[in-house]
Amino acid sequence: MKRLFYCFAVLGMIAMPLKAQSHGWKQLFNGKNMAGWEHVGPGGFTVDDGLLKTYGGMGLLWYTRQKFGNCKIHVVYKMQDANDNSGVFIRIPIKPREAWMPVNYGYEVQIDDNPQASGESKAYHVTGCLYSLTKALAYPGKGSGQWNNMDITLDGPRTIVYLNGVKVTDYTEGQPVPPQKFKFEPVRGPRPNQGYIGLQNHGHKDIVLFKEVAVKSLR
Repeated sequence: MKRLFYCFAVLGMIAMPLKAQSHGWKQLFNGKNMAGWEHVGPGGFTVDDGLLKTYGGMGLLWYTRQKFGNCKIHVVYKMQDANDNSGVFIRIPIKPREAWMPVNYGYEVQIDDNPQASGESKAYHVTGCLYSLTKALAYPGKGSGQWNNMDITLDGPRTIVYLNGVKVTDYTEGQPVPPQKFKFEPVRGPRPNQGYIGLQNHGHKDIVLFKEVAVKSLR
């Protein structure tokens, strides 16, 4: 029995997330605490049974230890209830000092399967879009209570988003985007090839849980 336990420990297969077992992937959330992360804005996150859980908002939990570009980002999340709202932020050029700065200086990969309930368009505000900027190529969100896999590729100025294995976004800097429709939509303009990443806590009624945030370099 001791020898068997030792073998599994050497292989790194004890309580290790799937992506952490894959060569080249770096886990940014350790499942225990928020080491390496900081929060700005109202509300926040808790670590609940090994998961990051949102409360209140609107705020942002961002990873402080490095900027990311030319990489793949793998996020596993689920919404507690229908129409819960969150987002994965990318390409944030400077350290966030308040929650709205990343909205206007970075991109939000949206998490919201039913934006129509808030008066927003499904095409430009649904899960997997660059919020209000890109039109969804598909709608593969699983809905509330189910785990979703979001894979974001940052390849120079190109951003590609797959949700549950289906491509939703493929956008390159300079391609046309629609004008702002709501005051809370981001300022239009170019974003850098690399930047900080973060997770949004949206509001008091929105509860989203994150199981995994992992990054792998393309180069």
